[in-house]
Amino acid sequence: MSRDYKGRYTVVYPSYIDRRLPRRLGRKIPRELAVPGPRLEEIYEAAKELGLEPIVDENASYPRTWFHERGRVIVIKKYSKLDILKNISRYINNRRKRSKRI
Repeated sequence: MSRDYKGRYTVVYPSYIDRRLPRRLGRKIPRELAVPGPRLEEIYEAAKELGLEPIVDENASYPRTWFHERGRVIVIKKYSKLDILKNISRYINNRRKRSKRI
């Protein structure tokens, strides 16, 4: 990501909201709010629904786990990074609960 975008955009790696990961490997939100095994498509859809104008970068990898190429989603920074991560995680969790009921 270019320095021109610094402060206007924020990056969301799946590791940030993955319930299976400990904090030392990149999880940024509490385990109760996190999602087990989030996918890029889910993060993209959640960000789109939240009006964050997401951009998917499939070839990126999280620096702490550089050996796992999972991608990232770049979103407009309308809120703090932590609020964005929590909102995306809540959306994915709610979506998964609704799809299980059907």
